[in-house]
Amino acid sequence: MLLSNADLEFDQRYIWHPYTSMTHPLPCYPVVAAHGYHLQLDDGRELVDGMSSWWAAIHGYNHPRLNQALQQQIAQMSHVMFGGITHPQAIALCQRLVTITPAPLECVFLADSGSVAVEVALKMALQYWQARGERRAHFLTLRHGYHGDTFGAMSVCDPHNAMHNLYQGYLPEHLFADAPRSRFDGEWYESDIQPLRDMLETHRHDIAAVILEPVVQGAGGMRIYHPIYLKRVRELCNNHGILLIADEIATGFGRTGTLFACEHADIAPDILCLGKALTGGYLTLSATLTTRNVADTISNGEAGCFMHGPTFMANPLACAAANVSLELLADGEWQQQVMAIERQLRAELVPLLDAALVEDVRVLGAIGVLETTRPVDVARVQRFFVERGVWIRPFGKLLYVIPPYIISQQALTRLTRALRDAVQRPELFQ
Repeated sequence: MLLSNADLEFDQRYIWHPYTSMTHPLPCYPVVAAHGYHLQLDDGRELVDGMSSWWAAIHGYNHPRLNQALQQQIAQMSHVMFGGITHPQAIALCQRLVTITPAPLECVFLADSGSVAVEVALKMALQYWQARGERRAHFLTLRHGYHGDTFGAMSVCDPHNAMHNLYQGYLPEHLFADAPRSRFDGEWYESDIQPLRDMLETHRHDIAAVILEPVVQGAGGMRIYHPIYLKRVRELCNNHGILLIADEIATGFGRTGTLFACEHADIAPDILCLGKALTGGYLTLSATLTTRNVADTISNGEAGCFMHGPTFMANPLACAAANVSLELLADGEWQQQVMAIERQLRAELVPLLDAALVEDVRVLGAIGVLETTRPVDVARVQRFFVERGVWIRPFGKLLYVIPPYIISQQALTRLTRALRDAVQRPELFQ
């Protein structure tokens, strides 16, 4: 399907895109089809996808097993309310999630999106303490963190992050500890845990939960930190009787080289948030899992239930996609694919540390990050990448790739060469 100039003009004038101005919109590139690890533009050009549609399309596009599952499900029912009703796809999905996540997690709440999963987790923590007869209204989290764009999720994102700082004064105020500096592949510095330890000890009777992104801080800076930090946080939460929420919306389902990033530290949270790759990028769906203790405490409180219920909770189409996505992961091929991606990213990106515009290079699993010395000019660098046949969406001082696991070695090299060429072009930066 070709788009006319009038269609594209309508898009620019009337359609709001993520993090984009309506008065000075960024260019949009018309995609009319997608297959494997390619996006097809309406003029016939194909772009190697370096973003997995923001972490989600881990199996690539137009996957035959995912397509078949949705076709079969839509012939039965596309949606049914989940209040007072259940269905086979939801039951099968929750069985799989309970099986593959850390053992203490056994109660599953299905919702619409990653941000909503975080909202659910925060509400669970608040209602847990309310049921125990305590009013704990604060959360402790990390600077450089990002947990979503809805109101509660924004309140536990870094308050000085450019994405959300204009909402300061409107959001609930929470506690922020300095983020760890020990790198994932470097030496562990015990001093990293001190800021969070101090805050826990000072505010332990006011804190409902600690919430963090395990190992990889995503949109707050693509920072990759040492797994021992997670161990220390788990120990401190145990010592103070405080809940730990792990936001694995971006890191879950193999992206960091383990099925869940918490596995790098061999810890289990009290509440786990999942999303993005859950359906293989086909439909929006999230899951918040918690322990039996948390679920029972909430259920035995004043309300007698957890006070949340999305209209499209456990949507059968989304659950069908998620079930097949998890079946594909269970086959185990993703492990070799992610390891191969990591080796190639290290080999082809680490040498770019010598480039004048490169401040740092970070690689873990199927994540490759170039931190630059100057912010990118998004419109210019996007055009530069498209002209080279790749789709990479930068932000701030970060050029990064998170490709589908099925990407070929040759296609991944196209992505890394485009990154290499970009950091040789000062005009692409502000």
